[in-house]
Amino acid sequence: MRKTLAVIAAAAFLASTSLFAADTTIKGEVVDVACQMKKAPGGQGEAHKGCAEACAKKGSQMGILTEDAVYEIQGDYAANKNEKLLPFVAAQVEATGQVSEKDGKKVITVTSIKAAK
Repeated sequence: MRKTLAVIAAAAFLASTSLFAADTTIKGEVVDVACQMKKAPGGQGEAHKGCAEACAKKGSQMGILTEDAVYEIQGDYAANKNEKLLPFVAAQVEATGQVSEKDGKKVITVTSIKAAK
């Protein structure tokens, strides 16, 4: 019985801490994930902006390329074929949100985004 209660208490604690996880801010370039993975470094930067914008308008998976990873963007900013991301495509940004890992990929559920300073 004690073991069961301990397991339940541990599970409740882990669930409560994930509900109150702090937002994280990451800095990088908004890229089309497929192009960046296939064409890197050709799938990023100003030279690739037109292609990335076209892909974003089609609803392609967009991400933020940081120094060490690509974070796939989820949430409100990815809704409606990336409508809120369009002004930031191929630009350096600071994005804030919940960072996690899903199926071996880094993910950020963006709550705010702005041009990087």
